[in-house]
Amino acid sequence: MSSFFDSLPVAPWVVFTFFAATMQAVRTAGQKSLSATVTPMSATLVRYVFGLPFVIIYLAYLTGPTFFYKLSDALSRSEFLIPAVLTSVAQIVATVLLIQSFRYKNFMVGTSFAKTESVQTAILSTLFFALPLTFSGWVAVVLGMVGVWLVAMPSRDEPWNFGAISRGLGAGAFFGLTSLWIRQAALSLNHDVLTSAAITLVLIVAFQSVLCVAYTLIATPSEFKKIASCWPLALFIGLTSALGSIGWYTAMTWQNPALVKSLGQVEIVISALLTLRLFKEKVSWAEWLGVASIIVSVLILLSI
Repeated sequence: MSSFFDSLPVAPWVVFTFFAATMQAVRTAGQKSLSATVTPMSATLVRYVFGLPFVIIYLAYLTGPTFFYKLSDALSRSEFLIPAVLTSVAQIVATVLLIQSFRYKNFMVGTSFAKTESVQTAILSTLFFALPLTFSGWVAVVLGMVGVWLVAMPSRDEPWNFGAISRGLGAGAFFGLTSLWIRQAALSLNHDVLTSAAITLVLIVAFQSVLCVAYTLIATPSEFKKIASCWPLALFIGLTSALGSIGWYTAMTWQNPALVKSLGQVEIVISALLTLRLFKEKVSWAEWLGVASIIVSVLILLSI
């Protein structure tokens, strides 16, 4: 496996990030559809519970007969368990905040502020996780964020709403913390990158599934019937979420999460090209400028 990655023309974390960004775009589209039927917490539950079997299969493929031993060994390590539990809670909070932002009329305001995730991750990693960026890394992160804002910011006549802004910023901050704790947990394990990332993913998704199911049983048990009625969509969200998470977890174990999240913004470029090519919609000069800014950011990241 290592010889395969050594033969790639780009760093392995770049490949996993591109894959993760693609899967995330697909999964988010599914979650938007599901959020019209169920509560934000239920849509979050679907992502984890229906994704868990797929990540277990992936880890079993990587570890073979040592599957249970490696899981139990990870659970016995406090240096793994603490950031893993913190990740479980932070990612649930971030996902719920993001889904709540979908329900505002000024949808793009909340999602635009959520896209500050890469800058917030860079600041948090520098201040609290001893992961400072180089000058070129900061340039790439800032250019990527500016590009996203140019593409995603709402029109002038669209109202600004404190609820949308606060949920967007909150989602970005908690996703940033999630990324950094994932890396901290994975690096505490004495395995290769793929295995460490996969163990971290399985245990965190398992924690999150338990938390979401417990909350739903207590607060809104009627949601389970709604979820069951949408099981094909739920399964689709679970699969794409699992594939995307495999990409994110592996990339962030390999590289500083701030750079991973910044490179992941390439999905905005893909969306803009699809808008132009498939849907024949007009792309404004500001959106083209944003796309150009993101492309420059990506080129810088590829050279790091």
